[in-house]
Amino acid sequence: MPKKRHNNKYSKPPSVAPPSLALSSSSRTNSDQHERSVNQILADLRRASIKQNGTSSNFSVATPTVPPSIRQIFQIPETPAPAPRRPQRLHAHGRRAPPGPPPPRSWVSLAQSRHAPADLGRDLGGHIQHWPLPGIYTPADGSFVDRLIRRMALDWEQQRHWNQFYLYTLPSQLRTALISCISELHEPGLSINDLRLILAGPADEKLAQYEVEKPDLDKLNGDMFCLDLSGSVGKSMSLKELGELFYPPVAVELDLQESWEAPEPSSGPVKLLPNLTQLSLAVEPGNAPAASWKQLLSLASKLQTLTHLDLSGWPEPSLTPNAKFAKMASPLTGRTVQYGGTGPYSHNLDGDWSEAILVLKRLSKTLYSLEYLDLTGCGDWFPALREESDGDFTVDFVDWVGDWGKITTLRLCSGYALSDYSSNGQILRFADWIETATAVEKHIRAQRSGRGRWITVEKDALTDGEKAVAESQRRGVLL
Repeated sequence: MPKKRHNNKYSKPPSVAPPSLALSSSSRTNSDQHERSVNQILADLRRASIKQNGTSSNFSVATPTVPPSIRQIFQIPETPAPAPRRPQRLHAHGRRAPPGPPPPRSWVSLAQSRHAPADLGRDLGGHIQHWPLPGIYTPADGSFVDRLIRRMALDWEQQRHWNQFYLYTLPSQLRTALISCISELHEPGLSINDLRLILAGPADEKLAQYEVEKPDLDKLNGDMFCLDLSGSVGKSMSLKELGELFYPPVAVELDLQESWEAPEPSSGPVKLLPNLTQLSLAVEPGNAPAASWKQLLSLASKLQTLTHLDLSGWPEPSLTPNAKFAKMASPLTGRTVQYGGTGPYSHNLDGDWSEAILVLKRLSKTLYSLEYLDLTGCGDWFPALREESDGDFTVDFVDWVGDWGKITTLRLCSGYALSDYSSNGQILRFADWIETATAVEKHIRAQRSGRGRWITVEKDALTDGEKAVAESQRRGVLL
């Protein structure tokens, strides 16, 4: 039986356009473009980009070279030179860096942190890391007290005027944190008048003018043990001004006593901080020349109760630092001799640390109660802590058993941070500081050898790659 055939009236439209639409106007205009070859299209794009920018286009197309004579005949523009290849990025230890852009500096060296160390390449006039004194009060980061104190430090020009009758009445912990914050955030630094305003209040004339009672300093600052002046010494105040503030001279009139048994009048100066035990005199490398060891010795003779001292960034111990390159004619022999105790070649060539050892010995005999000493950033004169010198038929050296036998924590860090971009010379200098700090640690422990307290020397460390770079540099110098 034959099958029935059904003619479908409706069907799916074809996916290809009918031939009648192929000859439309739009297709007729584009037919010329499709007839051109690929080389002609690329040549047109190249000419258009050269006329527009005067340089090569962004299309990385291999352009055929033409002899100069033919190029001049057909007026073909010169082929632009290829862009130089990007130099290969290498780590400090010589290995190839991973592909991609380098990490931000804040990820590598933590430069945005409050107490972050700076890069070693900025060791001249830069910033070094300052560790806070142990036990000093610091408000929690981001807390209300922290934000308030920072706002006061940033607006210190206004705060010192409008709140001069209230600043010295704050609790001792808040005043300690305020002094530290002003030294860190206030651009001009903390001046001696600012410190006097926070610790003792306005002058007596202003207190009498507004009928304000004069504060009792023994009760006002009796519970103030820490004083952080990091960054202000040598910048906005001197140690001489600090000593006059702590111990102002008092004129004493000597009157005849009626009896020999009468008590003598008190002639000592009034102590502004009677119970001060922790003091930070850290300086920045740019202000180090203004730090005076002579003034420090004078101040230390009156601060014999100090147990914690921070001398980060201080220059090499010398009583005549400005006479390092000065010479004088000897009246006996007529020859020119070095004027100061330390010459330009005393440490590098002669290995003479006599003056530095003398200054450190005087400091140790005065501050014999020290238990904590921070010498961060003083790596250039670390050898003075362990070297010996012959003078007047005696051997002088820093006594770590008697004078400084109570020191249990000695920080000998560099204050800088190495990164992947540090040069080989910086790594070698960093390694020399660490090696000297290790030698000082062994020297102190050998001196004590069971006769004194155990000491902890805090110092930096190198990675395996940085150690390899330092060793290769030393071998190159020896060769």
